[in-house]
Amino acid sequence: MLKDYLQVTKPGIIYGNLVSVAGGFLLASQGKVDWALFLSTLVGVALVIASGCVFNNYIDQDIDARMTRTRNRAFVVGRISGPAGLAYGTVLGVAGLAVLYCLTNILAFIFALVGFVVYVGVYSLCTKRRWSSSTIFGSFSGAAPPVIGYLAVRGQLDAGAWLLLLIFCLWQVPHSYAIGIFRHADYRIAGVPVLPVKLGVDAARRHIVGFVILFLLSVFTLPLAGYVGWIYTVAVGGMSFYWLWVSLQGWRTKDINAWARRVFWISIIIVVVLCVALAVDYQPL
Repeated sequence: MLKDYLQVTKPGIIYGNLVSVAGGFLLASQGKVDWALFLSTLVGVALVIASGCVFNNYIDQDIDARMTRTRNRAFVVGRISGPAGLAYGTVLGVAGLAVLYCLTNILAFIFALVGFVVYVGVYSLCTKRRWSSSTIFGSFSGAAPPVIGYLAVRGQLDAGAWLLLLIFCLWQVPHSYAIGIFRHADYRIAGVPVLPVKLGVDAARRHIVGFVILFLLSVFTLPLAGYVGWIYTVAVGGMSFYWLWVSLQGWRTKDINAWARRVFWISIIIVVVLCVALAVDYQPL
């Protein structure tokens, strides 16, 4: 039972997002880390993300029941009841927002709240089942964690916050479209109109290349604005060019699923490299 309650929070998603929270926080800290604030930010964001994942699992029960990969999830088979799950998600969300409100600042709190509303309300409830462009809406919530980390320190929506939002939004889209390709069959069976299902794999490949190019351009905005130095530029820029090169191979590959998985895993490596570079290569402002 306890394992089920843990799994519906999607720990892998939480851990991945905490890496980006740390990247934004450490960039803004510029070597002068308030560890109590750092821990408070991580805990608050982790709880809010956990809450969003619980609500997403609850909302997607009918979809999950049709997919081989998800048909045994706790909500689907009844190991967690609907009322218990909703109460659990609510407690997690309220606790996380309370931590951010009381121990960070109002902007970090607002950004977390908006990210939660976008993920649960706009994406999960309204757009995921209707539009192939739902990934665009969902990208905001995926990009919120590093901005929350940054805002927890800086307390203002300056250029650095907006650039982090832009970079991580653009990263989120090809990352998600790659998943949509190699899980194409599951999404089609479940009736989820992700772009590869709705418009076809060729359209998804074009969108992946286009958004990777935009991401590649966006990563250079931080060094141009003076927030990071040459280590970031070489490491993140080099990985981004490699991601584009791999993305372009999609037009020649015979195994589209293997290619999509490669695009996906490179996106994971890139975001880790990006966050580490933000943490170690900050420039005095």
